[in-house]
Amino acid sequence: MKPFSIAALLLCGTAFATPASANTTTETQPERDYLPNDIIVKGERAEEYGSDDGSTATKTPTPLIDVPQSVAFITEDQLEDQAVRQLNDALRYVPGISMETGEGHRDEVFIRGQETTADFYIDGLRDDAQYYRSLYNIERVEVLKGANALIFGRGAGGGAINRVAKRADWTSAVSGEASVDSFGAFALLADVNQPVSEALALRLNATYEEFDNYRDFYEGRFIGVSPTLTAALGPDTTLVASYTYDDDSRVTDRGVPALGTGPLREYDSTFFGDRDFNRAEAQVHIGRVRLEHDFNGGLSANATVQFADYDKLYANIVPSSTNGETVLLGGYEDAQQRTNWIGQTNLVWEAGFGPNLASTLLVGMEASRQDSANQRRTVNFTRADGVDGLRPNETPLADVLFIPPFGLNPVSRSHQSDLETLSFYIQEQLEIGNYIELVGGVRWDRFDLETENLLGGAEADRVDEKFSPRLGLIVKPTPDLSLYGSYSQSFLPQAGDQFFILSQGDAQFEPEKFTNYEIGAKWAPLDKVLVTAAIFRLERTNIQAPSPTDPTLTVLAGESRAEGFEIGAVGEIADFWKANLGYTYLDGELLNENAFGDAGQRLQQLPRHSISAWNRFDLSDRVGLGLGVLHQSEQFASFSNDVVLPSYWRVDAAAFYTVSEKLSLQLNVENLFDETYYPSAHGDNNIQPADPFSARIGVRLEM
Repeated sequence: MKPFSIAALLLCGTAFATPASANTTTETQPERDYLPNDIIVKGERAEEYGSDDGSTATKTPTPLIDVPQSVAFITEDQLEDQAVRQLNDALRYVPGISMETGEGHRDEVFIRGQETTADFYIDGLRDDAQYYRSLYNIERVEVLKGANALIFGRGAGGGAINRVAKRADWTSAVSGEASVDSFGAFALLADVNQPVSEALALRLNATYEEFDNYRDFYEGRFIGVSPTLTAALGPDTTLVASYTYDDDSRVTDRGVPALGTGPLREYDSTFFGDRDFNRAEAQVHIGRVRLEHDFNGGLSANATVQFADYDKLYANIVPSSTNGETVLLGGYEDAQQRTNWIGQTNLVWEAGFGPNLASTLLVGMEASRQDSANQRRTVNFTRADGVDGLRPNETPLADVLFIPPFGLNPVSRSHQSDLETLSFYIQEQLEIGNYIELVGGVRWDRFDLETENLLGGAEADRVDEKFSPRLGLIVKPTPDLSLYGSYSQSFLPQAGDQFFILSQGDAQFEPEKFTNYEIGAKWAPLDKVLVTAAIFRLERTNIQAPSPTDPTLTVLAGESRAEGFEIGAVGEIADFWKANLGYTYLDGELLNENAFGDAGQRLQQLPRHSISAWNRFDLSDRVGLGLGVLHQSEQFASFSNDVVLPSYWRVDAAAFYTVSEKLSLQLNVENLFDETYYPSAHGDNNIQPADPFSARIGVRLEM
């Protein structure tokens, strides 16, 4: 590790350790809660479906109604009511997000038309490797839409997805859950929280899950263990430490190919791969230590160091095309290794200046070191050409495919990359009287990337130094209503969001830029209900494109635009009714010919209309019902605009029965009316069929 990296990480990790230790005493607080000035989202149980915590969007203790940005969230209560275990399943209920198949081995989404495999965070710290994320140790999922560089750094052009982790507190609680579905998939979960003393609390979350669905040969399992510790080092100082180990093993399912302009029909359960070769394995270790201190007088600080290690291997036979009679196949084996070191420090000062002026000032820094490696071996089909009139990689279309014999070629790709970042940011939130609030800030990032092609020996490097501004104006006619306008920017280096390799050509170019304009409103008509609406435009520039004057040259002239409208309501509408409702309208296109396609082509996997509505109705203290509706209009599978994923409606349902204070039963039905639809794709020939009607029954025990 370079001296720069060591110094920066140590600075981030220890910047506020000395003042905090100096104020530590032997005095402790019984039944201690979190500090009132905690400046990230706290891992406390959300109240029903609603939340007023907007601190992830600002890194300051800010009510959500005062955040000039569209933020969607799913609380732990809703996740439990929907029996959701995986992040990608939870995100299906966030309008404005469309799901990529992730090649059957990773989380991948489109937010406001922008594709990402890396804009995932846990407690505001980057978690960017390619794998599936479980929610067994998570309190809440948040989607912060629009460019987010000031808070999250590079990327996050369309938005960022943050998971709020559970943390130990001073409440003694034990809960367990078991469930099984109609395909045979099952899950076991445990959550044990125990105060050890007035100054120390421990918590353990663990899960074992086995996967199954209606797709032939699909199966897998997940193991997750996550202990946490919270220590009151003094009346104003808190230490939080956590470790997470996730072990995921499953079949790599790449879906079905396209036939003509749509998905291949009548083969939704057919597995277009090899049941023994198509595997994805991921082992993830994430350790984090966070120190929080309240200096009193409105001044508070925290410092966090996170280490993450990711080891990933996946292999697949994959359909590349079909003519309705035969299928052409390809395949490869891919290995990825990554280690991340991240240090982050934040200082928040809240002050009042007379009766009509209040300030919340954030000053922070972040440093990181990321080492990545990637290797690939392609599949070689060894059958002789012309046998039965077929090519070596061609097989007749059937309910159960015959996979021609194959082997693995020598390593065809071996990349290594080293990434260092250093960031400083400042943000001011100024309240002027009772009606006006201003938010303004800027982040400076130094982005130093070095990559090497270990087979060809080619090396490339680039250093970018970028400023990312954010401006917002909030007008509050009443305390329960805010009207806002905002402007923000983000950037993404030309190496893409995983940074495995930077080509010599890409190293010549400035990063792509994302600019978000948004006007919106947030209204709390009831104590536990928040209604939001926003109109936005997101412009992506600096895309590589042919030069207008010389098509043989590449310049950064490419542009795309996504714009739309969204409205939502979440919370406890009545004593018996809790809901999370949303609608998003999206339009987007390439504004000129560029690396993604021709001018005028619609952005990929961008449904014009998306609706999500989840409701829970409590008929009595013991009996409740759930009803969910999802809709997405038709969308193109890729930038080619050649293949269409048809529009669909899906209805989900649930029933809840409380046997006693300690025991409850739950039934969840997905796709109640057994609709056939295709919710996601990876290009034109990896289209994922959705599960048909399925039911899951669960039991929950709380001590």
